[in-house]
Parts: sequence; C-alpha cells; structure tokens
Amino acid sequence: MAYGRLPDQVADLRFPRGDRPVTRPLVIIVHGGFWRSRFDRAHTGPMADDLASRGFATAAIEYRRVGQDGGGWPDTFDDVARAVDTVPALADEAVPGGVGDVVLLGHSAGGHLALWAASRARLPASAPWHLPEPPSVRGVVALAPVAALAVASELGLSDSAADELLGGPAAGLPERTALADPSALLPSSIPSVLVHGSADDSVPVEQSRAYAQAARTAGDDCTLTELPGVGHFAVIDPLTDAWPAVLDALSRLLGAG
Repeated sequence: MAYGRLPDQVADLRFPRGDRPVTRPLVIIVHGGFWRSRFDRAHTGPMADDLASRGFATAAIEYRRVGQDGGGWPDTFDDVARAVDTVPALADEAVPGGVGDVVLLGHSAGGHLALWAASRARLPASAPWHLPEPPSVRGVVALAPVAALAVASELGLSDSAADELLGGPAAGLPERTALADPSALLPSSIPSVLVHGSADDSVPVEQSRAYAQAARTAGDDCTLTELPGVGHFAVIDPLTDAWPAVLDALSRLLGAG
C-alpha cells in the first residue's frame, strides 16, 4: 500500500487470514541496511511472515535511501515520519477487523529510525517532523540499533554510513545531528526494548548500552536485552535462537507478557 506519491513511499502489509474479522496489533517494520539504497525491505519478509502467523498485522515500510534521488538528509526522515503517521490508518482500513495497538520495530539503521520516529515530540517546534505530543504507539522494539548517531559517525561505522546519511560528519553538522540522533531526543516518553547481540560486529552493542542508560536516566521506560554470542542478523531471523527475545519484547510492550 502507498503512504505517499513517490515509488519508495510504500509498505508491504501482511495479516492472518481468518473466517471472521479480528482486530490485530500492528507492527510497523523499519528495515536496516545503513540507510543505503542497495538494501530494501525485502529481507524483512521472513520476520514479517512469522509475526503474521502469530496473529500480528505487519507493515514493512520502504523509504528513500542514500544513493538514490531524495535519499539521505532530509528526505529519509520525511518518509519515515510520514509512514509512521499514516500507515496505521491505512492498515486499519485494509485489515478485516482493523488494527489496534501499534509497535515500531526497527533493525540496525531501521532501529535508529524507529527510535527517532518515536522521539519527535522532543524536536523543536520549527522542525518539519515535530509532533506536539508523542506518537500513538505502544512502544519501540529496536534490534541492534544505531542508537547513538553522533558516536556512529565518530566511529565511522560501515564506511562512514552515518556521514552519508547526514551529508557530512556529525561533528561538523551539529544542528542536523541534534535533529537526527535519538540519543539527543530523550526522554521520548515512549517505552522501548532494545535487543542486541554481544557479538555484533556491524553495530557494537555499546550503542544500545549507552542509549538504554541515557534513556533510563532521562526517565524513559527502556530495557536492554543483551544476547551473549549473537551477531547482527540473528535478531531478524525467526529460525534463530535469538528470535524468542524479539517476540518477548513485543509481548512486553503490548502487555501480554
């Protein structure tokens, strides 16, 4: 389904089939790939299928990415904000019985974008993505997120992917970084659960440790589930031993566990 007029302003909607309409919780999935165009939402298919088999509706959103027209600053943020604000109503019309509670679930760079989208009430009123109050979501599940954008830029993660997103090093773009880094937008007032493997060699687990500590200090309800020996991609693979931790995170945010 389309949430805008541009080719990448779309989302793949999945939901269980049934004999009668049933209201479903909606999981908005924000894919990773270090914000680059060569990675898209297709790789989230297995996790979306698994969640649909468990009774969820899922919407895997696409957005403009670095390396294509309009990708990066600021249009990537335009797309994610628009998707989070409009997809629940679109899904409610499409899913028999409608959708109920909404959770944002993002992996890697998508984890950054999910945490950011939930924090937009902390943006200055002059920012184009500002919300007067936190969005209507039950929480955020951030899987191996790039949760501290300025630190990711300083470390040069994935050949300076954060610099590509921002249009330059974060240290040289303090105004952009202040608007784009979820660690600078605390407290979000939205509960979050971070799931991160200790053996992640793409996004160091220290990203989640630092964010969780800062979020709790700011007064947010934030939990970090650290998985010993787990790498970057296991957390989005429903066939791995890491997947139950993701399901548990969703259950906690939805009040079912």
